Amino acid sequence: MHDPRLTPARPEVAAKYLEGKVEAARFVEGEAFEVAEGIAPVRRAPAADAEQLTQALLGERVTVYDRTDEGWAWGQLGSDGYVGWLPESALTQQLSTPTHKVTALTTLAFPGPSIKLPPVAWLPLGARVSIAREDGTFAVTADGHHVPRPHLGALDGRVLDFVAMAERFIGVPYLWGGKTAFGIDCSGLVQVALTSAGTGCPRDSDMQCEGLGRALSASESKHLQRGDLIFWKGHVAIARDPNTIVHANAHHMATVVENTRDAIARIKAAGSDVVAVKRL
Repeated sequence: MHDPRLTPARPEVAAKYLEGKVEAARFVEGEAFEVAEGIAPVRRAPAADAEQLTQALLGERVTVYDRTDEGWAWGQLGSDGYVGWLPESALTQQLSTPTHKVTALTTLAFPGPSIKLPPVAWLPLGARVSIAREDGTFAVTADGHHVPRPHLGALDGRVLDFVAMAERFIGVPYLWGGKTAFGIDCSGLVQVALTSAGTGCPRDSDMQCEGLGRALSASESKHLQRGDLIFWKGHVAIARDPNTIVHANAHHMATVVENTRDAIARIKAAGSDVVAVKRL
């Protein structure tokens, strides 16, 4: 059974490489696009009020297999393979060659070398940019935008402690399908943190539970280590130490640090038990 979140196939159209594996009215090769805005929503349906499944960031590649007359593109993200609908206005076929990524939680792009100018874009952690030159304290992108140099790092740069990266999001609002400091969900926090450390990570918590680390036994789970992942049905948290977790959650509507036992008890009272504890 193909996971529709990772399989570009609908009854109307599917990716050419899936021909013979799925049923569809037509099969297409797909076209390469790039995200041209800081953050682009990836939605379940081609409508602005449809559920946001995840987000795509500036510089990310998207293979588009279908488009609507209303300005929506259906495709698959190059980063984690997620499939959904994106606004065409957020995409471009002018593909760049990124040279740097944003390492600050958020940064601003200015139209010139002055912080007094009205910014032209907000860029999230992980956004990829192509830097053409430097101008004082700014790095200048290929399209002429000025980004503060301290907020950028090498594409292959890695943080040493992914938990510390997750902790940087403490206080960020909870947002279903979010993966930036403007709003983030539980699995988005895990994915962003692990990606920053160079560890590949799927998008949703059930995928993460299945694909990351090794499952701890009941006795091992009593002695949590920093970086262990605790899973419930539809939720995931990161252990900071033996007694506390950091997680984005709808109860607090934010990313918070919480006592592990208290959180487990609270979530159990709401009807969900821990389904797995994984160690990377």
